[in-house]
Amino acid sequence: MKSKVIKILISYLITEVIFLISSHSLFINLGIENAHSGLLFVFGLLFGPYGALGAVLGDLTIDIFTGFDDPHFLTMHFISAIVSFAVSYLAYKLWYTEFITKKITKPKLDNIYHLMLFLSSILICGLIFAGVHAIMDGVFYGPAYDEFFFVSYFLNFINFAFITGILGIWICNKFDFVETPKISKRPLNKKLYRTLFYLLLIVSIFSSASLVLNLGAKISIVEIALIMILLIAYLTKPFKNEIMESARNTIVENVIRTFLIISLIIAVLGLVFSILSYDYILTLPKASIYLLFMPALIISDAVLILFFIPGIIILRYIENKVLKPISSFSEIEEFIKENEKIESEGLVEIYSKYISEQNEIGTLARSYTELINHNNNYIENIHEIEGEKERIKAELDIATKIQAANLPTRAIKNKSFTVNGYSHPAKEVGGDFFDYYMLDDDNLAIVIGDASGKGVPAALIAMITQVTLKEMLDHVQNPTEVMYRLNNKLSENNSEAMFLTLWFGIYNRKSKKLTFSNAGHNPPLIKKNNKFEYLNVDAGIVLGVMEDYEYKQEEIHLDDELILYTDGITDANSTDNEMYGEERLLNFFNRFESDKDPIRPLLNDISSFTKGAEQYDDMTMVYLKIKDD
Repeated sequence: MKSKVIKILISYLITEVIFLISSHSLFINLGIENAHSGLLFVFGLLFGPYGALGAVLGDLTIDIFTGFDDPHFLTMHFISAIVSFAVSYLAYKLWYTEFITKKITKPKLDNIYHLMLFLSSILICGLIFAGVHAIMDGVFYGPAYDEFFFVSYFLNFINFAFITGILGIWICNKFDFVETPKISKRPLNKKLYRTLFYLLLIVSIFSSASLVLNLGAKISIVEIALIMILLIAYLTKPFKNEIMESARNTIVENVIRTFLIISLIIAVLGLVFSILSYDYILTLPKASIYLLFMPALIISDAVLILFFIPGIIILRYIENKVLKPISSFSEIEEFIKENEKIESEGLVEIYSKYISEQNEIGTLARSYTELINHNNNYIENIHEIEGEKERIKAELDIATKIQAANLPTRAIKNKSFTVNGYSHPAKEVGGDFFDYYMLDDDNLAIVIGDASGKGVPAALIAMITQVTLKEMLDHVQNPTEVMYRLNNKLSENNSEAMFLTLWFGIYNRKSKKLTFSNAGHNPPLIKKNNKFEYLNVDAGIVLGVMEDYEYKQEEIHLDDELILYTDGITDANSTDNEMYGEERLLNFFNRFESDKDPIRPLLNDISSFTKGAEQYDDMTMVYLKIKDD
């Protein structure tokens, strides 16, 4: 309610202000004394019935102060008020009527259709307003000047409706202060209202033309009555269209805005020119009565028409041939969705209108169509790849579980020793492995290996080695012999030159002897005299590269702790690209004095060192602690 009152007040006050300005002798001499009549169109268009009411109240106030002593005051101004309100409200109805397009928006000069609707509405409203008022002047004051009055009313109305309408639409859109109609529940008879509209136009044109013919007061009264009946009947038309939001800041809108700004400047220049040339016009011996009494309107309109009509034609051509195609190309945004194919049917229908054109627009349309097809093919391929990746991921998940199930899951703890291990692949599966198990009541087999490469190939070599080693131990338990046979087995048909490092040992808990053999693996850490050190072992060569290699068998007395690990531990990288290293590993175990399992504390220390940096190698270690009998 508050906004409606504000719209009435704005319409009323601006009408009064414009009247006070136009009542100056300068503007009266230039023929601009009825400038405020154009505001009827503007406020009706922007504020609907509330703007129409405010503008009519402003007109009535003006009439009261300027013509109260007129004997025909009540009759004339009662009819004038009704016609003015109806004409003002008609501007509102015309804008929200479905003529060519079904897309109804708020008043906005953003394309040629809206610009032409704006101009034609001004002309229709101006024709009706000027016709009725000129006929009334002829009825009440005689027909001598009714033709002149018609031209004066008409030019004042359309000129100031045009200028203030453009400014009003821009301002109200800027602040989103426009009255829009609500959808009516009453049924709409389109044929009836279309007939009423055409009859209203025909009668208004005929009435205006009859001013020249002087058909008499009775005919004039009938014309006024008929126009008012048709006008009021048409204004009962129910509104049935949904108001749609128009695109903001489009190329078409910017071009039309520039065109209208130039038009306004030309109109102002015409006004300035008429002011400067007024004295000269008065001296012309055969000057037209219209030029003498309305120089500003005549000169401004003449200049404006010379620019405006060719401008509209050119603008129409540019919109159809350049701006509309570009705007239609922008519709692709609605069809683009991340990781989805573009729905090409709707877009191809849009672009097909321009594909055959042999110019830049045609090239752009063909390029867009090809781009859509290429994009859709790419997305389809991506979906296939994603499906394949999901399948591979599912298989890798299974492989990860199989590999993890093949490793020891629990530590072996007895009165003689504790042995435990840990392995974490850098990818889903890895080439590191470890194992430990009792060969009999006294002998413990321990193995740790690191296959070359990463991922599935390395994991396959690791699992083959682990299974083969376990099978061999059923027949032979000599570390050197096991290494010899295992190396020959892996060297057979090794077309991919895959290899792995391996440390294998057997610990006897009665004798506390550890017999082992090494195939290129990292030297283990051993604790002697309460201090860890790297065990000096024969390096050997990696398994799988040379058949019939004789590995060295070594034996030590072990009565404390043994740490086996892969290079993923020592090669762990920090964010500064610094390796954890063998020295830091040695220092960790020498600082670690707890009798608890050191695996988790070591992993925490590595994590603190790397600071969350991504690791690219598998990490594996085995821990053996001998207990005092």
